[in-house]
Amino acid sequence: MSGRRGIVLLDNRDCGLIEETETGYRFQYLKEFLARAEPSAISLTLPCRAEAYEAERLFPFFSGLLAEGTLREIQCRTHQIDEDDDFGLLLEAAGGDVIGAVTVRRLDP
Repeated sequence: MSGRRGIVLLDNRDCGLIEETETGYRFQYLKEFLARAEPSAISLTLPCRAEAYEAERLFPFFSGLLAEGTLREIQCRTHQIDEDDDFGLLLEAAGGDVIGAVTVRRLDP
């Protein structure tokens, strides 16, 4: 299911784009965000840089935003998402009540 995308927000400000690709996932900081004086990285594992990060599996930082156990089951049922679809769950459930300053909002195709 490539082509799904989301905008990543840090403290409610757009900072990057995460997307599903044919080979996995891509995260890239927005140019406008990097142009700010002293932009903050969303994670120590994803320091600020202009080049995109690419991975075959969803980046551990983003997986860490997802609920586990019973709450995950409830979220998957509510949003009608397969429990193995971490990226789908990230796009649907990480836009609101998550731990920390990073949220993800689905971008419509």
